[in-house]
Amino acid sequence: MQKINLLLVLLLLSSITLAQTTSSEQVIVQQTIVKLFDALSNRDSVSLKAWSTADITLYEYGELWNIDTLIHKAIKLNTAKEFVRTNTFEFIHTTVDNKMALVNYLLQSVIMRDGKQATVQWLETVVLIKERNQWKVKHLHSTLIKRS
Repeated sequence: MQKINLLLVLLLLSSITLAQTTSSEQVIVQQTIVKLFDALSNRDSVSLKAWSTADITLYEYGELWNIDTLIHKAIKLNTAKEFVRTNTFEFIHTTVDNKMALVNYLLQSVIMRDGKQATVQWLETVVLIKERNQWKVKHLHSTLIKRS
């Protein structure tokens, strides 16, 4: 029993230690992704462009998209009057190296559209670059895990 308790304490301490190793730059990079998705949720194409590079590439549902495709499919075609999208992120790994960053995370979006709710889960990888002292999403690859 003491061995199990010791093991549990060690696991808890190691998870706390890992959680504390996130640097401020990693948090800024992660917040860039959150803000990009906030813009998407708000159907705000101006902010969407502000948080991404001009040549952003997105791999969505087996297709290659650019910013115009994203705006068209996620904003212009989304004409629902009652639309609310709430995003929850679970950041798995964030690496920052000078002017480039790589982030892996799980994304869950709860989407309310015209009184109907859907929950979608993705595993995503994002590459960001630093342009004029601001992090921007350059590439996003999304794998659909579950839709309900």
